[in-house]
Amino acid sequence: MDKIDRRILKSRQAIQSTFLDMLDKEGFDEITVRNISEKANIGRKTFYLHFMDKYDLLDKIVDEHITQLQEICDQKKDIGLMQGSILWFYYFEQHKSFFAALFKSRDASSFRNKLLSFTIGELNKKLNVDSQPIIDKPIFLKFLGTATMGVLESYVLDEVDSDIETVATQVAELYKLNIQMTFPNIGYA
Repeated sequence: MDKIDRRILKSRQAIQSTFLDMLDKEGFDEITVRNISEKANIGRKTFYLHFMDKYDLLDKIVDEHITQLQEICDQKKDIGLMQGSILWFYYFEQHKSFFAALFKSRDASSFRNKLLSFTIGELNKKLNVDSQPIIDKPIFLKFLGTATMGVLESYVLDEVDSDIETVATQVAELYKLNIQMTFPNIGYA
């Protein structure tokens, strides 16, 4: 495996940490490559060696979060719906300022789309059944995915006045109820 030059790693880390700090303090919409470069103490040319623009930088960071969420989803298989949902929501609690900044942004729609697609994909894996549903499966998945994202966004933006375990538990219960009604011949643990 090729070793990455320390200078490249150091520059990439400086860019990402500066971006995350600015995201938290200023919001995505206000960030420019020029601001990132100045605050990270690098040249704009160095920024462009690593990323095409601030959207590319955001996509790379979101992809890292999606990878970590995938690991959580893989763990959820072994611990059940309720505990898995709590684990999922705790991840967002741990990274609340990052996700809050993105949910507040007008320009970060790719983040929402990517997270929604990931959520729907994970739900689809869990509903890989031969049972004849009462509701069209793609519509059902979109409904559950957008409902989950809505609750998650409300929690991250402090619009929900409940602790993370209560929110996660209630979302899991809503999953179970909806799955039982839509797919009456299957169970969901």
